[in-house]
Amino acid sequence: MQNGEAMSPQDSKAAGAETTEEQKAQSQSQNQGGVEPTAPPLPPPSPPPSGPPEYPRPRLIFHTQLAHGSPTGRIHGFTNVKELYAKIAEVFNISPSEILFCTLNSHKVDMQKLLGGQIGLEDFIFAHVRGETKEVEVTKTEDALGLTITDNGAGYAFIKRIKEGSTIDQLKTVCVGDHIEAINDQSIVGCRHYEVAKMLKEQPRGIPFTLRLVGPKKAFDMIGMRTRAPKSNEGKMVNGRETLRLRSKGAATVQEVQNEFEEQATKKVDDLLESYMGIRDLELATTIVEAGKDKKNPDDFAEALDSVLGDFAFPDVFLFDVWGAIGDVKNGRI
Repeated sequence: MQNGEAMSPQDSKAAGAETTEEQKAQSQSQNQGGVEPTAPPLPPPSPPPSGPPEYPRPRLIFHTQLAHGSPTGRIHGFTNVKELYAKIAEVFNISPSEILFCTLNSHKVDMQKLLGGQIGLEDFIFAHVRGETKEVEVTKTEDALGLTITDNGAGYAFIKRIKEGSTIDQLKTVCVGDHIEAINDQSIVGCRHYEVAKMLKEQPRGIPFTLRLVGPKKAFDMIGMRTRAPKSNEGKMVNGRETLRLRSKGAATVQEVQNEFEEQATKKVDDLLESYMGIRDLELATTIVEAGKDKKNPDDFAEALDSVLGDFAFPDVFLFDVWGAIGDVKNGRI
């Protein structure tokens, strides 16, 4: 072909085929000489998934039964109380709304064994489900009814303690473990325990009001029992050296059992919660202690507490008492 002459499509195709054969020959020659062929380029990385990140579900396996009697089930992969109830309900083919609360290592309505925000790795979980519904008329004769309220972390508030000699103590149909479903026909399902305690405190003296209660279903050998919470060692609920810490937000974590300082401080804060708010809540008390144990002054403590529990709007006098109690435990004065 002379310079300046146009190449026909047939000539171009032939030249392309010729070049291809040359490249193949060169490639074979390089391979025979020990030269490795070049690897193909890697595909581009996949884009990150949209939406919030999924928290890992711990693969720890726990054993569970219905407290009034059932076969033993196995559950795992939960990171908060609502998911725990859903897992238990799935095992026993019931609705999660049927579960009032859980106890650890005891099928009895024993508030010393109440499941809070932590489960020992060797603990056996008993689920207490809805039983008898009852309505009780109550008339306040003094400001306090004598009730301590807690909740299951999934929308049900229930009675954790009844003070001896109190107004409620006179009503023998009201028992520890009863779920408070309504006050004067107003449903309180979904309310937190401190909200229910506030409603009860606001009931006027001398004017009757109605409580609709749901008791936990009991086995035959438990019928007729009116369980009281023990006055000492309340909240000691783990056997193993490690616990699964359930959180309302974020992933569940495995952590060491509280040390002696944290355990004593948590107990003191739980006592103060009952004194000021009429509630007991070990998870809440644990969170308060964690917020205050490393702080240098009450202002820093109040700021840290407000960042994690601002919705509670704790009064200043409560915060100072809590700060004092943590300091007393830390310095060995208790």
